[in-house]
Amino acid sequence: MQPFSLYLPTRLVYGKDRIEELDGLTRGYGTRVLLVAGTGSARKSGLVDRVKAALAGRDIVELEGVVPNPRIDSVRAGAALCKEHNVDFIVAVGGGSVIDCSKAIAAAAVSDEEAWELVRHPDRIEKALPLFTVLTLAATGSEYDNSAVISNTATSEKLGMANDRLAPVASICDPSLTFSVPAYHTAAGIADIMSHTFEQYMVLEGNPVSDGFCETILRTCIEYGPKAVAEPDNEEARSALMLASSFGCNGMLALGRTPSPWPCHGIEHEISAFHDITHGVGLAIITPHWMRYSLTETTLARFVQYGVRVWGLDPEGDPMTVAKTAIDKTAEFFASIGLPSRLSETGVTDEHFEAMAEHVETCWWSLQGALRPIDRAGVLEILRASL
Repeated sequence: MQPFSLYLPTRLVYGKDRIEELDGLTRGYGTRVLLVAGTGSARKSGLVDRVKAALAGRDIVELEGVVPNPRIDSVRAGAALCKEHNVDFIVAVGGGSVIDCSKAIAAAAVSDEEAWELVRHPDRIEKALPLFTVLTLAATGSEYDNSAVISNTATSEKLGMANDRLAPVASICDPSLTFSVPAYHTAAGIADIMSHTFEQYMVLEGNPVSDGFCETILRTCIEYGPKAVAEPDNEEARSALMLASSFGCNGMLALGRTPSPWPCHGIEHEISAFHDITHGVGLAIITPHWMRYSLTETTLARFVQYGVRVWGLDPEGDPMTVAKTAIDKTAEFFASIGLPSRLSETGVTDEHFEAMAEHVETCWWSLQGALRPIDRAGVLEILRASL
């Protein structure tokens, strides 16, 4: 088993109608609040008003309009509001994009560094405002981790940042708040959860405990994902996916495993940086092609284990056939919940593939540590196969 370190400082407050507890959770953190929300659904549904009611008596400043693939411009605007109003803590109401933006705001609001520099150099983050979240989409797991992803349209970059100071103090996870999420975005969230899991599961060395964690998350998505897409108010399905989201990206799935450079995320970040497609959609397209690229005699056993334990394939079958069938079933599953199979279906062309491959090589973790090492030519091969 590989050595590891795990730190989970966030309190998960899980279940229906837990928003009322926001008042107690934030006691002792001050009275001046920045409330961050997206482009309107949280307000239209009345959720923003519910959150404000739970924070009655506090001085609330609002920042709305955070978009998917959150922009550094929103981070800068939020940090400026925090400094202008001497904000004590932040409440993020939304999905991963809103939460990610809020994490970057929390760091930039108490730093003299320019916001994008903190994204580029998260090791410089020495403190951050306390952050509380009200989750509305099961996808990124940002409600229960220390990471964020921010886009800079001026430079066509989408970069991840991680620092323990960015972990929320507490996250309210009410599955009923996801009932209104459209089928397409529900499906994209499922793909995101599964990709987080694959990135940690598909490594050369695992162990029984974390293998079991990963396989459970994958089986949960496969069983309950289609139910949530077909029946948006299916509370059992929404609850299962929300829990899978929270535990998909907090480090538990990686315990004691070969470290992963998260190759699919590195490649997809480039695609959505240039084309602004939905993150989970890009991951659903890229993942099966990355798997096919990664399948070799050296990696065969991992794919066979995946096929047998997750898809229920015959453990006595020809190993290469089992592995290829498992990959095909992965692609078929994403298509079955309404996600595109090709980048061209989303409007992506090969115009920027060379620049994407170069940026992955210079600005992401080294993909030489991936299940099958990936160089610049390998990134291009996966991109072209996905087109």
